[in-house]
Amino acid sequence: MSIATNLVTEVKSVQARGAVQEMPEYHPPLAGREALRLDFNENTFGPSPRVVERLLAQTGERLTKYPEREPVERIVASHFGLKPEEVLLTNGVDEAIHLMCVAFLEAEDEALIATPTFFMYDVSVQMMTPHLRKVQSDATLGFPFERFMAAITERTKLIIVASPNNPTGAVVSKEYLLAIAAAAPQAVLMVDEAYYHFDGASVMNDLAAVPNLVVARTFSKAYGLASLRIGMLAGNAELLKYVRKVSSPYNVNGVALDCLSAAMEDENYLTWYVEQVRVGRERMMGGLAELGVPYFPSHANFVLMNIGSKHRELVQAMRAHGVLLRDRSTDPGCDGFVRITIGIEEHVTRGLAALKVCLDEIGWKSQREQSAHDSIDDGVREFE
Repeated sequence: MSIATNLVTEVKSVQARGAVQEMPEYHPPLAGREALRLDFNENTFGPSPRVVERLLAQTGERLTKYPEREPVERIVASHFGLKPEEVLLTNGVDEAIHLMCVAFLEAEDEALIATPTFFMYDVSVQMMTPHLRKVQSDATLGFPFERFMAAITERTKLIIVASPNNPTGAVVSKEYLLAIAAAAPQAVLMVDEAYYHFDGASVMNDLAAVPNLVVARTFSKAYGLASLRIGMLAGNAELLKYVRKVSSPYNVNGVALDCLSAAMEDENYLTWYVEQVRVGRERMMGGLAELGVPYFPSHANFVLMNIGSKHRELVQAMRAHGVLLRDRSTDPGCDGFVRITIGIEEHVTRGLAALKVCLDEIGWKSQREQSAHDSIDDGVREFE
C-alpha cells in the first residue's frame, strides 16, 4: 500500500463557494440560430465595411502578440470627450457588470435593481453578495422611481439601472438617475446604456459632476461587434482605478481592439443603421397595433409584446417560418410576453409578414376579436 493511499482517510469532494452554488445561472438559447435573428437584440445586418476590411488585414504575426488595451482606450476617450483614465474597455458589458460587482460589493453589502431587467445583474451581484434588492415595476413596466428611492439604504453599495431597459425598452429620465445618485452617495450608480444609440438620451455628460456615476456602453448593438465582445465603462477616474485593478490586463482581444477604432471612425454607417432601426421600430409598433397585439412603447432596438397564453406557440411557429423571437415569459411581471428585435428594413418586413401568418396559424385573437367572438357566442346561446 502506497503512502498516498494511507493518507486518504475519507472520501471528500471539492465544493465551490456558497455564493457560487446559490447564484442563478444564465442559459441563453443560442443553439440552432440559422434563421432571421430577431431574438437577441443583435445588429441584424453587419458591422461597418471598414471593420470587415480591418479583419481581412489581420496577419498571423499580429495574432501572436498580447493585446494592448490602453492605446485604444485613449482613442475611445477622445471620441467621447473623456480622459483616458476615465475609460475602461471590457469584454462586453457582461464583463463590465461582473467587474463592478467584484470591485465594490462586500458580502454584507446590498445591491439594488428594478425588475424586469437584464438577468446578468442577478448573476454577477449574487456571486458577491446574497443581498440583492429588487424593486418590481407595475403593470405599465415603467421605472418604479418612488419605490426604488425608498429601497435605498445605508448598506446599498451598488445600484444598476438600464436605460433603455431590456426587455421593456423603457427609459429612465436623467432627472431620476441624478436623483438616485444623489440619494446614495455611498453607492456607485452604474447606468447601463447598451441601447443608447436607439434613443439618444445619456448621462455621459454628467460624469464630471457626479462622482459616484459610471456609464456602461456596448459596441455589440449599433456597431455590430457582438461576436468580438467589446464594451466599456466610463466614469470617475478614482472609481475606475479599482475596477481596472480587478480586471485582467488582456481582457479584450487584439482583433476586437483593432476593429473598434475602424467601427468608431465610420459615423455614416452608424447613422444609417440607427435610422434603419428607428424607422423600423415605428413600423413594427404600427404593425402590432393593426394586428391588435398589445406592446410596450420602445426606445431600443426591440419591441416587447404581450401574446398571452400562446407565447410559446408563437415562438415555435415563427421559428418554423424562419424567424427567431425571444420568449420573455420567465422575467418578473412578463408572463406571456415575447420580444422581437428591430433591424434593417427588409428584416422588419419579413418579421411583420411572419407574425401575421403565425398569429393566424396558432389561432391567436386580439381582445377586440375575442370580445366580438364572445358576443356572437352569447347571441347564439340566447337564440338557442
